Amino acid sequence: MVCLRKKKILKEGDIVSFDFGVIYEGYVGDAALTVGVGEISDKAKKLLKVTEEALYKGIEKAHFGNRIGDISYAIQKHVESNGFNVIREFVGHGVGRQLHEPPEVPNFGKPGKGPKIEIGMVLAIEPMVSAGNPEVEILEDGWTAVTKDRSLAAHFEHSVAITPQGPEILSRI
Repeated sequence: MVCLRKKKILKEGDIVSFDFGVIYEGYVGDAALTVGVGEISDKAKKLLKVTEEALYKGIEKAHFGNRIGDISYAIQKHVESNGFNVIREFVGHGVGRQLHEPPEVPNFGKPGKGPKIEIGMVLAIEPMVSAGNPEVEILEDGWTAVTKDRSLAAHFEHSVAITPQGPEILSRI
């Protein structure tokens, strides 16, 4: 997982994540996606597919009356059952008037645990997944995050409103 604020030349086979924040009429939205540069390896394709699927597995659990751990567990179970690892240092979160609001939405956890999901919440659900070791480090610039073993990583995210009818994705990209 690399988040760069400096110049880097992308090359065929790389994958790159884009994380978008929007402020509209005083409210924040947050979304992310990871894409391949040209032709990517089968392992990279699988990593992107599994990470995006994990996002939707988490969203499926974002219903009134469930708990944050239900989202977290659904993501973790899908990722790990496909041979990848959840990056634990970064988590999803509530969004509203601020970018990072309570509650935290980890990408790992136990079903039935954590804060109760309430109607009116808006959650940024964002699995970050490593093809190798899930540990990350922040480089000297204080911003760039990389997996310690420099393995591939992917990130997908949606802002999701909790409604009486179920989760509503607010950030279709």
